[in-house]
Amino acid sequence: MSLEEKLAGGLVEMGLDLEPATRSRLLNYVALMQKWNKVYNLTAVRDPDKMVTQHLLDSLAVLPHIVGRRVIDVGTGPGLPGIPLALANPALEVTLLDSNHKKTSFLRQACLELGLNNTTVVCERVESWRPEEKYDVVISRAFSDLAEFASLALHLCGDSGLMLAMKGVYPHEELTRLPATVVLQGVEPLKVPGLDAERHLVLLRPIKMEAMG
Repeated sequence: MSLEEKLAGGLVEMGLDLEPATRSRLLNYVALMQKWNKVYNLTAVRDPDKMVTQHLLDSLAVLPHIVGRRVIDVGTGPGLPGIPLALANPALEVTLLDSNHKKTSFLRQACLELGLNNTTVVCERVESWRPEEKYDVVISRAFSDLAEFASLALHLCGDSGLMLAMKGVYPHEELTRLPATVVLQGVEPLKVPGLDAERHLVLLRPIKMEAMG
């Protein structure tokens, strides 16, 4: 099966209808990751076939849970899930945040080559980054445990925003250590076509400080 067929079939299974041009740009992104991986070691996944499943489809599985317009992908690495989300939904404004200079160099080049006008790349530590405007969605894929994510990235989230953490198996233990500054909105199982592993999305809401007083 070609990469095009694998991606198209996965999208159908997920109920996502993306234009052929968008699908083509997603596969161009895989090709860029593959090319840069040789020098920059962006991701442990080397096989383009697995990249389609473990990177593209895995990232796009959260698309139905992205609400609002402004999204920040914390500890984005090679741009996951931020770049697939930005490609799939041009109405989003996506900030790709990572403190690794090599990875942000790749991100800037990838956004340029993919013609992504709805992304901003920031090379900064999450706790140090102070944007002018807060975000509707703060998402992380492989950033840290939930308590650390909630405490380090909370300042980026608007009062009515959502913090989304992409996880593998249901994170029972991590959920018991959530700080008092966030409330658990839910844990959604995600189905990633072709992936024989569990995936969950943890939804957190910030608790307004006045509500705690």
